Amino acid sequence: MSIMSYSKALGTALSEEMRRDPNVVCIGIDLQYYGGAFGVTKGLAEEFGEDRIVNMPIAEAGYTGLAVGAAATGLRPVVELQFGDWVTIASDQLVNQAANMHYMSGGAITVPMVMRLPCGGFGAAAAQHSHMFESWFAFVAGLKVMCPSTPADAKGMLKTAIRDDNPVIFLEHRQCYEMKGEVPDDPEFLVPMGKADVKRQGRDVTVITYSYMVHFALQAAEILAREGIDVEVIDLRTIKPMDTETILRSVHKTNRAVCLQETWKTCGVAGEVAAVLAQEGFDDLDAPILRIASPDCPAPFSPDLETFVLPSVDRIVREIRGMMGGN
Repeated sequence: MSIMSYSKALGTALSEEMRRDPNVVCIGIDLQYYGGAFGVTKGLAEEFGEDRIVNMPIAEAGYTGLAVGAAATGLRPVVELQFGDWVTIASDQLVNQAANMHYMSGGAITVPMVMRLPCGGFGAAAAQHSHMFESWFAFVAGLKVMCPSTPADAKGMLKTAIRDDNPVIFLEHRQCYEMKGEVPDDPEFLVPMGKADVKRQGRDVTVITYSYMVHFALQAAEILAREGIDVEVIDLRTIKPMDTETILRSVHKTNRAVCLQETWKTCGVAGEVAAVLAQEGFDDLDAPILRIASPDCPAPFSPDLETFVLPSVDRIVREIRGMMGGN
């Protein structure tokens, strides 16, 4: 084990996979010697050269399309956008091309590419630099969606995504980049796709969440534990395919479910989890399913307004306290 940051864990995953497979290439803006917007690829150009760590112009649709074509013809490109919000510019290449090519070719073509998206709020970066679009891409048949919350998961999940033969949307929360934790040194350490992780065991209520909200849920759980409320925290890790078995097993034990996400409430991942519970776990529920999310408004630029809009530890505590019959 080594102690490293989330961003370093991602860089380690990239370097290990590039050593393992010469077909892995990185594509994006300022990746070579600047290291990308958040320093993840720093040092990789020195080892692997400019043919495999490739700088691109400000043309997200163009270089995403380049990656789709490269993946279809034998490479394994890892694309980095400087901010995940700009994936809207590249979405035609992902939704209409990458997601469909395997099906439309009768299985003759695979598109083994990863789209890395720095995302999320809590940085007062305003509406064009703060959003998360995981539910958009989870809706699309042919795409897989992953959202690591810890350094170890960041490494193991990115390696799994790179080795997968399908296009993977890989969301990295910007507030996680400097978080540190233990990360396995084993170059074959992989986190299985579609497998959630129980980050905290509990008996009274299950919080199902992902990405940066995992840390909020864990903080809320510690506060509630002092009040005698034992919270189980499930980190989905993979949004699609989703590990519904772990969710249902936990709620069968606790009989209460909180679906927590950072982004907008309407048509989000929390709603999908709630639908699964309503259909397959209804008899286990002793209280209505609770969703905690942001209201349907753009991310504010004002730090005070952003704090008001986004979920908070205090709000999670209050909502669970109310669910359990407290004030």
